[in-house]
Amino acid sequence: MLKLIYNSMKYCDKILWLIIILISSYSLLLVKSISRENFNYFTVQFLSVIIGIICACFLQVLNYKILVKFSKIIGIISVFLILCTLFLGIKIEGSMGVNARAWLALPGGITFQPSELVKIGFIITFSYHVSEIKKNNNFKKFKDIIYLGIHALVPVVLTHLQGDDGAAIIFFCIAFVILFLSGLPIKYFVLLVFLLILVVPVLWKFVLVDYQKKRILTQFNPESDPLNMGYQQIQSMLSIGSGGVLGQGIFNGPRVANNVVPVQESDFIFSVAGEELGFIGCSLILLLILILIFRISYISKISQEITGTYICFGFIGLISMQSIFNLGMCLSLLPVMGVTLPFMSVGGSSVVCLFLGIGIIQNIYINRNQIQKNTNFEL
Repeated sequence: MLKLIYNSMKYCDKILWLIIILISSYSLLLVKSISRENFNYFTVQFLSVIIGIICACFLQVLNYKILVKFSKIIGIISVFLILCTLFLGIKIEGSMGVNARAWLALPGGITFQPSELVKIGFIITFSYHVSEIKKNNNFKKFKDIIYLGIHALVPVVLTHLQGDDGAAIIFFCIAFVILFLSGLPIKYFVLLVFLLILVVPVLWKFVLVDYQKKRILTQFNPESDPLNMGYQQIQSMLSIGSGGVLGQGIFNGPRVANNVVPVQESDFIFSVAGEELGFIGCSLILLLILILIFRISYISKISQEITGTYICFGFIGLISMQSIFNLGMCLSLLPVMGVTLPFMSVGGSSVVCLFLGIGIIQNIYINRNQIQKNTNFEL
């Protein structure tokens, strides 16, 4: 296996690895600053990155077509994981009405968020589902579109029942991006928008709980509740604004040291970059994420197999949508919804599972031309 991994490094996309290492290193720098006065998040993030790289290296040599072949089993395991979390997970209750079961307790005091792993599994299963329909009838049968909708709704509904609506939204967006980039006729998106407009009043009255409604309403005017619902976003914007162009210097941000922005190590790590590295530091995050998306897009284009292309589309949807929602939260453009910034936020489950996705994409790159027959590296 070690020899396979070594050989795979000759044929993998080294540019993609370089981008990921740069993003992870930047994350570790910011997390090190957060760890000055608080819990040692740096150790957690560093170990997560190392474990993630090891897992990605193993998946890099595993032919992604094997994963696709077992997509039904992956789907069953994914549903099982979410159901286990729903009934056996750790219950998190907040003073504002937050009530979620999104984590499983593992031996050694470790917690794991299954929805992060299920996101990768969903990308595989949904990509395969779309590719089969594309090959067979190119979206000409309406019943197949219905089946795709049901497939997408399964993780959306289950994670909503967990109280993890941030994950539910991301699942929806992954499916949306795959369908859009795969060429689903525009009439179906028009129909989807119409249905969403019709269902919004129902969601507001019967699905959203009080704290979620307050978050949405407060979003229009955070200053209306500055010490409660609007506090996190107000403080985030103040931290970002205090950095100016060049920032106050890494390890020198007083607001970072005093943990003024709640959950700054995770959902609001962008505020740390804003305070300590300023506009330049924030722009660098955006640039690195955009380069990552463009590189994965390039791999999707050179893939010789449609399912591999759609898996890349799914990962583009995951990275881009999580980034948009996270930055929207930090800049008070969107309500707080518990979505992390990919590869940047502290979170073992998120980081390791994102690296799993990178390993799969690397294998898609390696298999783009089935590898030259003269090599000793076989997948």
